[in-house]
Amino acid sequence: MLALMDKLTELTGKLAAWMLFAVGFFVTYEVVMRYVFIAPTIWVDEVSRIFQIWATFLASAYVLKHRELIVIDLFFKKTETLARKLVETISLIIIVGFCAVAVKFGFDLWLKATLAGHTTDSFLAPPKWLTHSSVWVGLGLLAMQAIAELIKVWTIGVPEQDPHSAD
Repeated sequence: MLALMDKLTELTGKLAAWMLFAVGFFVTYEVVMRYVFIAPTIWVDEVSRIFQIWATFLASAYVLKHRELIVIDLFFKKTETLARKLVETISLIIIVGFCAVAVKFGFDLWLKATLAGHTTDSFLAPPKWLTHSSVWVGLGLLAMQAIAELIKVWTIGVPEQDPHSAD
């Protein structure tokens, strides 16, 4: 089960990276269209925002899995200690709790917008469920990854911080 969650997290992290790459491409396209051809598009701004929102929420589980969140380990630097495991446990439980609340209310908001057929107030007018669903999907994945990390803390141990990341 942990391996399946890790694979799903890796997949969504890579999808998020490609979405951000696409945003860069879209914005470049818009600049060329607007300033070279004097023919701005109506879709780049909205599609870029949707991709950025989805990328942010999809990447959250990936960032947790790779321990790239902000970490202050002044007092709990040694990963094998019981104190570090307890602090990690408390942190992960807080993440799961926050995600549970956000998933519940995010899902309710998504369902309301979907059933009512709400759209954004733009020329493109995409349905609001496109952005609202990113909240409960992304934070649901984050909660599941946090639970997986919690299990790892007590079975495998607290992972070392990546030596290539900034201290």
